[in-house]
Amino acid sequence: MNPLRYPPKPRPGDRVAVLSPSAGLPGLFPQPYELGLGRLVAEFGLEPVEYATTRRMGASPAERAADIHAAFADPEIKAVISSIGGDDQITVLPHLDRELLRRNPKPFFGYSDNTNLLVFLWNLGIVGYHGGSVMVQFGRPGAIHPVTAESLRAALFGREVLYELSPAKAFGEVEGDWADPGTFEAEPVSEPADGWIWHRADRVVEGRSWGGNLEILSWMLMADREIRSAEDYDGCVLLLETSEELPRADEVYRILRNMGERGLLRRFPALLMARAKSWSFEHPNGREARERYRSEQREAVLRALAAYAPETMAVFDVDFGHTDPQVVMPFGGAVRVDGPARRISVTY
Repeated sequence: MNPLRYPPKPRPGDRVAVLSPSAGLPGLFPQPYELGLGRLVAEFGLEPVEYATTRRMGASPAERAADIHAAFADPEIKAVISSIGGDDQITVLPHLDRELLRRNPKPFFGYSDNTNLLVFLWNLGIVGYHGGSVMVQFGRPGAIHPVTAESLRAALFGREVLYELSPAKAFGEVEGDWADPGTFEAEPVSEPADGWIWHRADRVVEGRSWGGNLEILSWMLMADREIRSAEDYDGCVLLLETSEELPRADEVYRILRNMGERGLLRRFPALLMARAKSWSFEHPNGREARERYRSEQREAVLRALAAYAPETMAVFDVDFGHTDPQVVMPFGGAVRVDGPARRISVTY
C-alpha cells in the first residue's frame, strides 16, 4: 500500500481545473454553475479552467477519463474541483492511468459519486478532499454558507493545517428548482440543529480517513472496484454519508452488514456519520418525517455496529454530507476524534 501524502496546494491566482467526472450537469443548469465559477474567481482568487466534457451530458467514460488525465498532467493546474456528482463515475475508473495520476498528485475536491475518484486516489497514496462541488457549495443561492467557505479556504490553501470542526447551529436541506431563476435570489431556508450525537465516546482515536458516500461504496464493493483487503483499513477513521436518493434505513443496515460480513467494519475504531439528507424533490418530507428518517438511519447504523464493530466509536450528524452547510473532510488525511472532550479535528 502506498503511504498517503498531501499534494501541493494552490495559491490565489492559480489555475484550477473544473471537471464533470460523473455528469455534465453544468450544461443543463448553467445558473448555479456560472455562479460557482464566479465565486471561485471573486472570493477565492482562483482561475477556473473547463475541459471538453465539463458541460457535456452523455460524454463517454473514456472521454471523461481523458479530461481527468489532462487536468492532472498540466503543470499549470494546481487543483481539480468537480462540478457535481452523478451516478456512473465507476465506469470511468478502468480508463484511468494510475501512473500518470501518481506522478502528478493534486488536490481533488468532490463528494457523492466522486467517492469513486477519491478512493482511487487514496489507493495511489494521494490525499483528496471530500466536499466542495462548484454547482452546490460554490453555487449556493444567495451566498456561499460562511461555515462552508471557511472550511473550503482552509482545505484549498492550508498547508497541512489543523482544523477543528464545530457542530452546526443550523442546517438546511430543502432546495429550490435550479431551472427557476428565482431560486438564486435568496439563501436557502435553514432550521435549528441539535449538534452531534456521540456513541461509545470513551477514547481518543487518531487515524487516516476513508469512506465517502455509502451507496457509492456499495456499488464499488459489488463491482470489486478499488476496495482493498480489510486489514489495509486497520486504524482508519470511517467517513460515511448518504445521498439525496434517501436510502431506506434497512438498506443502510444491509450495506453496513455486508461490510461487516466482509470483515471491513470492525477495522475502523471510529465512524463519522454525516447528517442524513432527508428531503428531496421526489420525497418532499415534512419536519416530522425528516426527523423520523434521520432517527431510523442512526438506529440502523447502531444496529450494524452492535453486530459487527461493537467497540467502534461513532459520531452522528457531522456536517460533511448532502446537507447545508458542508464541511470539507480530508480523504486519507489525518482525523482526530476525541470522545471524552467531544471534539473532532482534521488536518488539511
